[in-house]
Amino acid sequence: MFSFPRKPRAWPFLLTAALALAASWALAQKQPSAHQPSSVAWKAPAEGQADQYVGEELCAGCHEDQQKRFKNTVMGKIYAHPRTELEKLGCESCHGPGKAHVAAGGGKDTIPLRFGKDSNNSIEEQNAACLACHARGNRLFWKASPHESRGMACVDCHQVKQERQVLLSSDTRYSAPLTENRGVKKSQPELCLQCHQMRRAQLQRSSHMPYREGKVTCTSCHNPHGTPNPKQLIQSTVNENCLTCHTERRGPFLWEHPPVLENCANCHEAHGTNNPQLLKVRMPRVCDSCHVTSRHPTSPTLLNAVRDFNRGCTNCHSAIHGSNHPSGNMFLR
Repeated sequence: MFSFPRKPRAWPFLLTAALALAASWALAQKQPSAHQPSSVAWKAPAEGQADQYVGEELCAGCHEDQQKRFKNTVMGKIYAHPRTELEKLGCESCHGPGKAHVAAGGGKDTIPLRFGKDSNNSIEEQNAACLACHARGNRLFWKASPHESRGMACVDCHQVKQERQVLLSSDTRYSAPLTENRGVKKSQPELCLQCHQMRRAQLQRSSHMPYREGKVTCTSCHNPHGTPNPKQLIQSTVNENCLTCHTERRGPFLWEHPPVLENCANCHEAHGTNNPQLLKVRMPRVCDSCHVTSRHPTSPTLLNAVRDFNRGCTNCHSAIHGSNHPSGNMFLR
């Protein structure tokens, strides 16, 4: 009598899946949460440690000038109406319990956690104090970001109690805040350009992003605290980043230009060039880099040739980003 072959038993596969699930759960228990800093930050006092905290009023008795500037900042106004146990600690929520500092009669070395270049605390400890509150929002991808992986501290760019002197430059624009209590040590983009010297040179060129005119800053395109996108861009792609301002280039068009769809940086240098319209190279060379066998000569033409009228392809092909005309496959004007 004919019989069908038996199906293989499923228990070996179930056992393998169960072991994999258990291993994944164990690994997740060891790793820190994405919303919590990996380093140990100052928290509300536990039982038996409350006597180590002296209170904000005692701190203000000696540090009156710093307290006066701090209460006028955004952070100081939040701490005036605390919402959490950590915020109720005031100064000690960031600097740690101050009993030892008071007992020693002051001194920087007796402060449990200090910030800045002269601090004895590691960068991880300093950043952990900030990330205890600022771990979400724009700082969600701070871990493993380019700035974090290079050992930058929050206080390298930000300040809390220091007063910044206003210069006769971009700080005096109408868009500048009407206060000397500011959260960054320098104005944008000067703060970023003190490290990114190449970008400083590009932004000084004849064709540049309008940062000198006060229309854009570095954070208009980039998130310095990290993003899941390349180059710390706010949007997921270069094109999406550019199209947030250049909406007339978005389309969709009936006739699309392939390099435009791919990447705006194929033709343009975003920060600045010596060529018109932020082009990487001048017309017609920027077009000749792709169009070498399409109806025009395969070798670069002379700048006074009839096919490069007025030294630019866009004098005829003006709709170079895309056309909605039924006969616009050649992007003619």
